[in-house]
Amino acid sequence: MAPLEPDQAALRHLRAEIEDCQLCSRLVAWREQVAQTPRASYAGQSYWGRPVAGFGDPRARLVVVGLAPAAHGGNRTGRVFTGDRSGDWLYGALFRAGYANQPRSTGRDDGLTLDGAWVTAAVRCAPPANKPTPAEREQCRPYLERELAALTDCRVIVALGQFATSALAAHFGLRPRPKFAHLAEYELPGATLVCSYHPSQQNTFTGTLTQPMFDAVFARARQLGA
Repeated sequence: MAPLEPDQAALRHLRAEIEDCQLCSRLVAWREQVAQTPRASYAGQSYWGRPVAGFGDPRARLVVVGLAPAAHGGNRTGRVFTGDRSGDWLYGALFRAGYANQPRSTGRDDGLTLDGAWVTAAVRCAPPANKPTPAEREQCRPYLERELAALTDCRVIVALGQFATSALAAHFGLRPRPKFAHLAEYELPGATLVCSYHPSQQNTFTGTLTQPMFDAVFARARQLGA
């Protein structure tokens, strides 16, 4: 086996650290409680119940940053944006834009691969009510910082929602803080930040985010060089 390139080795080491993390006691307790009491529709399944690392192409020119794993999505399957409706929306859009080889993500062994894209989150554990605290976001921020540092080909970062936008603004020290709006853009060192509504059911069921609106985000990423 050929040796890993430095950035790939850094991402693999980071994954191992993330998956063993116990830093936030509230999140540790919640993710494990959910894993021990699965929904009836997932009865008999073995939940991941641990922090969830990023996923994709180490040579990604596009990085997508979400909020956190869903309790019965990433926290169940062990892969970010996998096994829930938000993931269906995200990977469907990435497939239509040519970043994914298939439009669905159901589990870690489903054959999904990404070409030129990496998907991650600001917080790595499923939070109660899908709401991490600011302290939990800050506790997780070094993981995001190291991840972005290892993704040396990144040219476009898509922030899914206000929480991810705020996490990225803190990471890059943006002043003034960016005002969140769908398709708002901000220049970063060596890259462009593009904001998008999060593909949560709250947004997709109400029409706040439509498929054409979401597709426009990744079409813009292509235009910007991703």
